[in-house]
Amino acid sequence: MTASPSTKEELGKKIMEVAYKRGEFILSSGKKSDYIFDKYAFETQPGLLNAITDYLAGMIPPDTKRLAGMEVGGIPLATALSVKTGLPFVIIRKTAKGHGITRQIEGHLSKGDEVLLIEDVITTGGQSANGVGILRSAGAVVNKVLCVIDREEGGRENIKSKDLVFDALFTRSALIAQK
Repeated sequence: MTASPSTKEELGKKIMEVAYKRGEFILSSGKKSDYIFDKYAFETQPGLLNAITDYLAGMIPPDTKRLAGMEVGGIPLATALSVKTGLPFVIIRKTAKGHGITRQIEGHLSKGDEVLLIEDVITTGGQSANGVGILRSAGAVVNKVLCVIDREEGGRENIKSKDLVFDALFTRSALIAQK
């Protein structure tokens, strides 16, 4: 088992070491990029996930009643944060499943719940805006989006334009600067 990094700077260096990849990639936004942060490289390692959620837990607004994670990358983060903080969470599907109970939100959500959307890596913020829309349509109050890495490609501005607070544990430029 890998030990958890003990400082935020060490955590950033470890994320860069395991998750920063150079090459040719198509992002979920459809944009082409010559680099990627492989979220699964840090979300599937218990020591890194634990350290990341230690910092994220301190960034949760005090009025938050529930966490939400987008499928698939937001689920490990929401799960680990839920276990760490005791806050329940829901899973947001990009589309309703076509079998069983057909819904876009898995887990219990009550109208009026103050929900924090947890994301892994944000580029344009499109997936986050979609997730917030789904939550709000179900009656949730969503005021903030929190992510591990902001690629600094318009996501912050897009999310803030939806009257949301946006916060990131790391920005791309901060991670690159410490590489």
